[in-house]
Amino acid sequence: MTLLIIGIAVFLGIHLLPSFPQFRAGFVERIGETGYRSSSPSCPLPVSCCSSGASRRPRSIQVWSPPPWTRWVAIVLMLPAFIFLVAAYVPCRLKARLKHPFLAAIKTWALAHLIANGDLASITLFGSFLAYAVYDRIALKGRKPTALVETPGSGPARNDLIAVVLGVIFYVVFLVWLHPLLIGRVVIQH
Repeated sequence: MTLLIIGIAVFLGIHLLPSFPQFRAGFVERIGETGYRSSSPSCPLPVSCCSSGASRRPRSIQVWSPPPWTRWVAIVLMLPAFIFLVAAYVPCRLKARLKHPFLAAIKTWALAHLIANGDLASITLFGSFLAYAVYDRIALKGRKPTALVETPGSGPARNDLIAVVLGVIFYVVFLVWLHPLLIGRVVIQH
């Protein structure tokens, strides 16, 4: 659980930095704009801490017992989460409509997993990310747009189709193969 909390704190600390312009400016002054931009998007260390901490979470600390059907709610909610995730990187009408599809993907992902998991580590992980995404979406309304959060106009209609098709493909690949491999939990029983 300690590794999970460290990972969450580092990841969210880096991602919440733009909300506090004075701290961001000092950080950029110390490591440079290139260093700041390269530290923010990928964050392999905190992500690996989060995933390691979550996969080793103690099964005994059960806060609530979700009914079996909540697993299917999570499976269904994850499909739009993957579509939103792809839409964040494709200039399309869906991206323009959502304004910040990456944050919409995080909110959908976190909510889906909160519904289906009742252990303390899951609630800590997914609750933290849901709170972060809600806060960041609200904070973006008051922040000066940058290249990282600027939403360009919509692209051609075929890009919406590309976002949906790629989102569905990534969803199936993650559901069937990557979730058991990376997270250690089989979602769909064969």
